[in-house]
Amino acid sequence: MKYNVSKMADYVGSRSGFTHGMAVVLGSGLGDFTEQIQKPIVITYHAIPNYPLPTVEGHTGEFVIGNYKNIPLIAAKGRFHYYEGYDIETVTLPIQLFHKLGVKYIIITNAAGSARKSISPGTLMVIKGYADCTFRESPNTPQIVNNTSSEILDCVKEASKSVKVKLEKGIYCWTQGPGYETPAEVEYIRNLGGDAVGMSTVPELQAAEQLGVETIGISIITNYAAGILDQPLTHNEVIETANRTKDDFAKLIGATIENIGEHL
Repeated sequence: MKYNVSKMADYVGSRSGFTHGMAVVLGSGLGDFTEQIQKPIVITYHAIPNYPLPTVEGHTGEFVIGNYKNIPLIAAKGRFHYYEGYDIETVTLPIQLFHKLGVKYIIITNAAGSARKSISPGTLMVIKGYADCTFRESPNTPQIVNNTSSEILDCVKEASKSVKVKLEKGIYCWTQGPGYETPAEVEYIRNLGGDAVGMSTVPELQAAEQLGVETIGISIITNYAAGILDQPLTHNEVIETANRTKDDFAKLIGATIENIGEHL
């Protein structure tokens, strides 16, 4: 589907006054971070001309725009997933909109499953590389892409130290969904070198790279992926773990925004 991103950006800009700064995409159950945004202006997705709506629990469907410690910030509460039936242009629409609004740095967050026992639920993981494991375009073995700049990665690592929040580094693998991965698929991902698995983020990282926008991904590990433990997986578990971890998450995201904000 073709979108008039310029028209959407004009609407958001005219309603909020946002013309440059940083952006953050908030994944499942992570929307509470917007409570820390000063003088917030809320623009619902359905208010924006021809803007689509998310359908997944934990994705509110609104932009919250204001300042965080005097840093202009736009936060997307809710994203679009490929498994919802959206095409890649729709999945990456928030990134395209941010670019039109003059955003130079984006933090993309998600809830992910751990492919390794050593990375337990409740852990925060900065994405140092990713792999597209959807096999949409090729049956070949997925390749790990390491495209995060050392500068922005250092901003996250320094943030974790300053707020005393433990941070892991890992490879995030994108699967199509909407069903959770099978134990065999998780073993395959682990053998590729993957540390966490989820159903989003990679298209957004790719779109940001194509647009020349500096981007970093941060996962909350909300569960062990299938086959790691002998128990079923549920979306409720994802939301519950995200809620338990939201304070550490907010500290890390806030400190990261401050560190990156020094470069604006």
